[in-house]
Amino acid sequence: MRTLPPDLAAALASGATTLARCWRLTRRDGTVLGLTEHDRDLEVDGTPFHAAAGVTGSETAAALGFAAAAGEMAGALAADQLDERDLAAGLYDGAAVELLLVDWSNPASFVRLRRGSLGEVRRENGTFVAELRGLADALGQVRGRLFTRSCDADLGDVRCRIDLAAPAFRGEGAVVAVEAAGRFTASGLDGFAAGWFTQGRLVFTGGANAGFASEVKAHGMAGGTVRLDMWQRPPEPLAAGDAFTVSAGCDKRFSTCRDRFANTPNFRGMPHMPGNDAVLRISRPGAS
Repeated sequence: MRTLPPDLAAALASGATTLARCWRLTRRDGTVLGLTEHDRDLEVDGTPFHAAAGVTGSETAAALGFAAAAGEMAGALAADQLDERDLAAGLYDGAAVELLLVDWSNPASFVRLRRGSLGEVRRENGTFVAELRGLADALGQVRGRLFTRSCDADLGDVRCRIDLAAPAFRGEGAVVAVEAAGRFTASGLDGFAAGWFTQGRLVFTGGANAGFASEVKAHGMAGGTVRLDMWQRPPEPLAAGDAFTVSAGCDKRFSTCRDRFANTPNFRGMPHMPGNDAVLRISRPGAS
């Protein structure tokens, strides 16, 4: 049972409608953003909550069990509050969310209804709709290690130990011509073999998308022309001359770790693990 502050309990008992919901978003870099459905800005629990975004939220039903509760919040995109470019760049991915119920006539009187995290975000025509995931969502995420043939480390992390800053694993280039929203030809990467940057990480260092990062879907070369295809569409249109850095990719296979990176001692998979054929094998007369 949730205990309400005395002032809020009295406001609820009075029958007057002076309540508003507030959403506090805390990004992974520590930046805090407050949004409220009230028609005026509010200062609650030391956080300013902005009203101009016109944010609204759906109802979220609470139930017994470990199923993750989910809801939505929607509102307008505004550069001085919730910038579309920040959303597209993934700055709010996985942000912690707190939902507060506030007595707007007395903002010091509030109760925290629930906590969660920001999930999928859809953007269209200057508005956004964000999925709100409950705390139970973390129970569905993998913890620890899985027994798999492929490596479960990320290339360049403390378990992999590959130095992606080394010239052999890092390239710097610029956009030459744009072929599609996330596909372009590039300069500066002629010294790398085709496929070297497939599944690598590309970060724009110049142009309208500076700071935006995406995984490389494909790295190809034909007739001396280098072509890069990204998995994620940049928030702003690409333009010739946009500078970027890109790091080598890894498909997590033992042969790749051995032949491309010479990093066999740090391979974090089980390449010699028996498969289903070993489980289903039966004895046969005369067979060794």
